[in-house]
Amino acid sequence: MDSQLRQDRILILDCGGSYAQLVARRVRDLAVYCEVLPSRASRERLLQNEYSGVIITGDPRASRNPTIDPILFELDIPILAIGYAALILNRLLGGSTEPGERQESGTSELEILKPDELFSGEVPSPSPVWLSSGDRIATVPEGFTVTAHTADFPVAAMSDPERRIFALQFHPEIRDTAAGETMLESFLRGICGCSAEWKMSAFVEQTVAGLRERLAGRQVLCAFSGGVDSSVAAMLVHRAIGHRLLCIFVDHGLHRKNEAADIERVFREHYDLNLVCVDARDRFLGRLEGVTDPETKRKIIGEEFIRVFEEEATKARASMGEIDVLVQGTIYPDVIESGGDASTMVKSHHNVGGLPKDIGFTELVEPLRDLFKDEVRRVGMELGMPENLVWRQPCPGPGLAVRIIGAITPERVAILQNADTIYREEIDNAGLSREISQYFAVLTDMRSVGVKHDRRTYDYTVALRAVSTTDFMTADWVRLPMPVLEQVSSRIVSEVEHVNRVVYDITAKPPATIEWE
Repeated sequence: MDSQLRQDRILILDCGGSYAQLVARRVRDLAVYCEVLPSRASRERLLQNEYSGVIITGDPRASRNPTIDPILFELDIPILAIGYAALILNRLLGGSTEPGERQESGTSELEILKPDELFSGEVPSPSPVWLSSGDRIATVPEGFTVTAHTADFPVAAMSDPERRIFALQFHPEIRDTAAGETMLESFLRGICGCSAEWKMSAFVEQTVAGLRERLAGRQVLCAFSGGVDSSVAAMLVHRAIGHRLLCIFVDHGLHRKNEAADIERVFREHYDLNLVCVDARDRFLGRLEGVTDPETKRKIIGEEFIRVFEEEATKARASMGEIDVLVQGTIYPDVIESGGDASTMVKSHHNVGGLPKDIGFTELVEPLRDLFKDEVRRVGMELGMPENLVWRQPCPGPGLAVRIIGAITPERVAILQNADTIYREEIDNAGLSREISQYFAVLTDMRSVGVKHDRRTYDYTVALRAVSTTDFMTADWVRLPMPVLEQVSSRIVSEVEHVNRVVYDITAKPPATIEWE
């Protein structure tokens, strides 16, 4: 890998919340590679000083008194603190804070008092910015100058140019901050000196080389669902170690209609993978019988996956030797939503928060852990995977288990499989499949009175979901054409048994999540 690409690396220190992911997304959009570490990262890790600059961010509503190791200020690299992190930095360097008057987050007008390198004459004044509610900076540390304010924040921005330390009490990564990209670009290129030449091909090259070194001489098992994330993870590891990788596809009985057979056929015909398919339908459905709580569903499925992988690793020992490494297609939104504790968790992803504590593998490898969904697709294209696989509709690891509200039975699985198939067919027929980030049907646990074939019915309601997103952390609902919705609804209620009502979910994320469970 080119030495310049190794050098141009930004560290994002996460003090809690989801802002770190948004910042990472914006940095990568500007063609600069970045890594995210928790604010509690060890001093030894920080002292490695592999970075061109550091961005610190956080959210007081999701943080429990986070702090930053003061050693950071001795590394002689540029620092940018954003939002709540500006308060932490201000306090550590000797400034003071006071209670803020704003109760809600929102936009405000930024007045620039003294342009510095961050504003670089490119940011208009006034300029709309997005402020988070909470405390505000009252006095600044020695050596700092107040560079901008708003009506509610007398110190909206401050800097110490000599030490190359900058702090903003607003969020340049939020789209409502009109000049935010300009500020981030000034920090990355002008202040940190990054060349902005990072490409996904560099990530692939670096990752494969790292996997080859890390897994030298070892036998590896991949949790292979056939979805975009696990497929790309498998191809990366396969490129690094070849047939020392054993891919295990588990048919848990909760895939979309015909999906299990299609996955096995495609990957056997077109890829030289060491692939084993396990029929575990009775096993999973048996363990899920009577379970209605979504978190319990996820944890049961996560544990059962691991047990199947452990059993298959034992079976393969005779031909491959000891398999002690597990590969998963975990991506960054999975990590963020699963959270580090109850205060930050949105839901347990089966491959993160849903993993059991006792795992029969000594090492867990997640080569896509720091990537967003669209970045994973770009990696797939770099690896030469066909577009129909790379752009395949996402499906959660637990499958339809988290799209069936309430109890899971073979009958209810079949109902949802048939409804979801119709929905996907009509989206394809309308030529909308590439325009929508994710779309799927949900079988609710609500039943209502209807009329079907001139007879009274008391059957289920199916909900349809379609969202548009770039990073799967925020999403807007898609305004599907009414004729498409009408056709989908008509087909589902006429072709699918035990469904007499169809509704459309028009909720953004947040406040909702993309999946219902």
